[in-house]
Order: sequence, then C-alpha cells, then structure tokens
Amino acid sequence: MRRPALYSSASRARPQPEEAPAAPSPPPPAAAETTAPARRRRWRRDPRLLWAAIVLLAAATLASGTLALRPVARLPTQKDIDAAVLHTLEHKVLPSPATRAYGAVIPSVVRVMGFGKGKNGKEEELGVGTGVVIVDKGTILTNLHVVSGAPTIKVTFMDGLETTASVTGTQPENDLAVLQAHKIPDDLLAATMRSTDDLAPGDQVLAVGFPFGIGPSASAGVVSGLGRSFRSPEGKHMMTNLIQFDAAANPGNSGGPLVTMDGHVVGIVTAILNPSQQRTFVGIGFAVPIENAASAVGLHPF
Repeated sequence: MRRPALYSSASRARPQPEEAPAAPSPPPPAAAETTAPARRRRWRRDPRLLWAAIVLLAAATLASGTLALRPVARLPTQKDIDAAVLHTLEHKVLPSPATRAYGAVIPSVVRVMGFGKGKNGKEEELGVGTGVVIVDKGTILTNLHVVSGAPTIKVTFMDGLETTASVTGTQPENDLAVLQAHKIPDDLLAATMRSTDDLAPGDQVLAVGFPFGIGPSASAGVVSGLGRSFRSPEGKHMMTNLIQFDAAANPGNSGGPLVTMDGHVVGIVTAILNPSQQRTFVGIGFAVPIENAASAVGLHPF
C-alpha cells in the first residue's frame, strides 16, 4: 500500500483567478520522515520498537546503578599489613631456628662405622661416629679416631643407602679424616660451610650426629669460647684453636657438624671434656674450625 506523501507545514500562496493554476509543489525531501509526528506514527505502527527502547533504557539505568553501588578498591595501608603479620604470628606456629638449621644440614649428615675381624673371625662393628658431606661427589669429613684401625669403613646416607668408603686423606693434628664413598645417592647434597671469622661466644649452634649410635640426633647450645686448646685423653697431642660449645655431645657425635642457625657448618665436633672416665658430656665440647677441616681436603680457605 502506498504511503501518503508528507508535506512541509509552510503556507503556499493562493492562485489568482485570472492566472493559470500554479504548478504543484515538488514532494518534500525524504528528511521529512524524521519529524516528530512521523516518529510518533512509527512507534504506533510497530510496538516492537517501543519495547526495544524500554528495554534499552532499563538496562542503561541498571548499569549506572550497579556502577554507583560498586565499592572503590582501597590500597592496603601499613596498619593493614602490620595487622596481617600479627595475625599470622598469633595463629601459625613457625619452626624454631634450630629446626630450620637441622633441616638444612641433615641431608648431608652420614653415619660412619668401622668394622674389623672379631675374635671368632667374623666381621664386627668396632665403633660408630658421624660424618658430613662437603663435596657432592661423596667427599666426607669425619674424625680420624672414628675410622683409625678399621679395615672396613661403611657409611650410611640419609636416604638409607649404605656403602663402603676409603680414607683419602688425614690431618692427625686436628684429628680429621677425609673419606670417599664408593657409591652415592643420585640427589646427594653437600653441606654449606661458613667462615668462623664472625663467630662469637653466645652464638647459637647445633650439634648433629649419632651419640652412642642413636640418631640422627640434634642438640642445641651456644658457642662458649674460641681459640681453645685440648689434649686428647691419651695425651698424645695437643689440639689448638678449637671452638668450645655447650650443645650436648657424646661418643658417636665425633666427626659430626657444628652448625649455625642458618644451617651452615662452622666446625667438626671432635672431643668432649671428661673429668672422669665415664665418657659422658659435662657441658664442654670442642670442634675443629671448618677452615682447618676444609684444608684437609685441599679446599680454598674462606
């Protein structure tokens, strides 16, 4: 059906009777379709346009309201951070420094056993001590008196691997021996060594080893003194420049690491003071500084 033409609302002049009728005016431009009356007629003819406009208006109103109600993100203040840290400290038990030090060094600690022929000709254990891996190829430091006189030496790593070992070097003046394990775990870790230059009396230390074959065991204490001297019970020689400490040590701890709270080895436990013949700990132990021990295997001093 043809739509009626829309005309401009401007008035036209009447034709005079004596003149010919005026030519009809040209049709109005297509832009006349956009006048207000035309738009209203379009809404009435197609209700879908009206509903679409209502939906769009409602959506715009809802969106603007949502944006207005959304809270603005606030950056945490120092007070917020302090409160969060305090809450964590109050509700979460943190490991002690000694626990962290033990965890750091224990993968490198080994049990050292000396074996020889017994009276009945069978192999028997002659003694037990401790060692610490200082090179991840299986180089181990221990005390010379732990392996001295043992035809067969065996070491047990923390993963349970047991293997034989050979003595590759000794330092009798410091009661030190260097062992080379014949087999090593695939993931063997060497201990971290630290200079004793900044070590001071009162510094916390940990002794790790196999006292009386029980272990691995840990005992905590402090550095009691530096530059101490000690004569072996047999009176054979005097050891000097030792670290004195009060972490419990007993037979079997010999050759084990003396460790700082950051898990670094500063000494090799070598002796305990025994006023009596009971060979029990009375609160005074001695360790060879790691600088001396490292030189036994040709490592560069700190």
